[in-house]
Amino acid sequence: MTLTLGHFLSLGAMLFALSVIGIFLNRKNLIILLMAIELMLLAVNMNFVAFSYYLQDMHGQIFVFFILTVAAAESAIGLAILVQLFRNKSSINVDELNTLKG
Repeated sequence: MTLTLGHFLSLGAMLFALSVIGIFLNRKNLIILLMAIELMLLAVNMNFVAFSYYLQDMHGQIFVFFILTVAAAESAIGLAILVQLFRNKSSINVDELNTLKG
């Protein structure tokens, strides 16, 4: 059995749908929200790599490196903010962080 482009695209779509469901079902825990956003970016990256492989074009794989760089920076900044909020509020519950409103 050979893997076709449809197999990779359906797996990417399932991962993307799982991350969207994770965002909508869990709006309380900030760590799970960050993990769902990262899963969403990885699902998009899988589609880029699949199209890049099947079209024999390296531009999609190069673009994935840029997305991974931005995702790593976003994770580092998000976790740093999360640590600071936990130190100040002793909670990572999103509902308890409403004091950040301007």
